[in-house]
Amino acid sequence: MRIGEIAALVGVTSRAIRHYHHIGLLPEPGRRTNGYRAYSVRDAVVLARIRRLTELGLGLDEVRDVLADDAGRELVEVLVELDADLARQENEIRERRRRLARLLDGPVSAEEPVSPALAKLLGTAPATGSPTADKDREHLVLLDAAGGGSELYAALRPLAEDPAVHALYERLDALAAAPVDDPRIAPLAADLAAAVPDEVLAAIPSGGPAMTGFGQALLDDYAPAQAEVVRRVMAALTARVAERGTG
Repeated sequence: MRIGEIAALVGVTSRAIRHYHHIGLLPEPGRRTNGYRAYSVRDAVVLARIRRLTELGLGLDEVRDVLADDAGRELVEVLVELDADLARQENEIRERRRRLARLLDGPVSAEEPVSPALAKLLGTAPATGSPTADKDREHLVLLDAAGGGSELYAALRPLAEDPAVHALYERLDALAAAPVDDPRIAPLAADLAAAVPDEVLAAIPSGGPAMTGFGQALLDDYAPAQAEVVRRVMAALTARVAERGTG
């Protein structure tokens, strides 16, 4: 095969192949009498391997190490692994298409795409004009992107459906411009913490309600008085988790 033929076969550019030759990643093949490079099936396999590894996110130095490990392997072994890589990519594409199909079957919100479990929770909560309720939805989407669990979303459903929780959101909204020593902070924090059932605490991922990083980002997203309420709630829930662990 000539360089244009192997490039078309593997799905890379001739320029990329020349670059791989230049940096020593892909050995130079022999040349015909007319001076053209003559690529073999083995060259195509190695080139396909390079492409797959870079698509998986490996840098060229890392690809070089993998190829060095491949050097002593039989061609059929490398082909089987390449086939497995393609199968994984096909499965990932099918899963993405399934998620898209679910989104297209129903109304699409600005929060999409989210996991099916979170979409079910968000669909349960009634519409509200509360800014802090909207903020909580955003935080759940953030948690979902970080790998939030379906057990937690299921445990939160009773809270999402409870009218009393919406009244608590309204009280939190009212603190948007309040100072951090506002007398409404302590009772609201106590009521919010009391509203969280043990089932929710049991479903919270490892690290507890005050997870480093996410917890601080959450606090920074609120006005000062509201952040103080949330901080107290997180502290109260963390204490409850600790008590449950020693009980």
